[in-house]
Amino acid sequence: MSETSSPLRLLLVVAAALVDADGRVLLAQRPPGKQLAGLWEFPGGKIDPGERPEQALARELGEELGIDACVSCMQPLAFASHAYEDFHLLMPLFVCRRWDGLVSPREGQALRWARPRDLRKFPMPPADAPLIDPLIALLG
Repeated sequence: MSETSSPLRLLLVVAAALVDADGRVLLAQRPPGKQLAGLWEFPGGKIDPGERPEQALARELGEELGIDACVSCMQPLAFASHAYEDFHLLMPLFVCRRWDGLVSPREGQALRWARPRDLRKFPMPPADAPLIDPLIALLG
């Protein structure tokens, strides 16, 4: 790095591959008005100061989807590291197969269950797309 360039701000977020009984993965579409609106992503969000990633993910899934995710059942699978123009995103992806409640959109987002092999058909943010291959390897 040259002396004149400033380092990018690091943004730590967490995401879930919610897997239903049929082996499908949940995707959420970013709603209008948000950055990268219209793209499909794995649900999740920012980690608050003092939160463990799994706690943050359970909180975010409750806020976004109205479910109570099983923190002890979250399995780390992969992570994304992607430099956007004004920040660098680091995002661990956890697989979650157990939760209480019915998944429902709480923030105006569209939701879609998809087979792992079909995930590439959905336009995704650059940080989410590399997480597809590990999901296919795990789930088939």
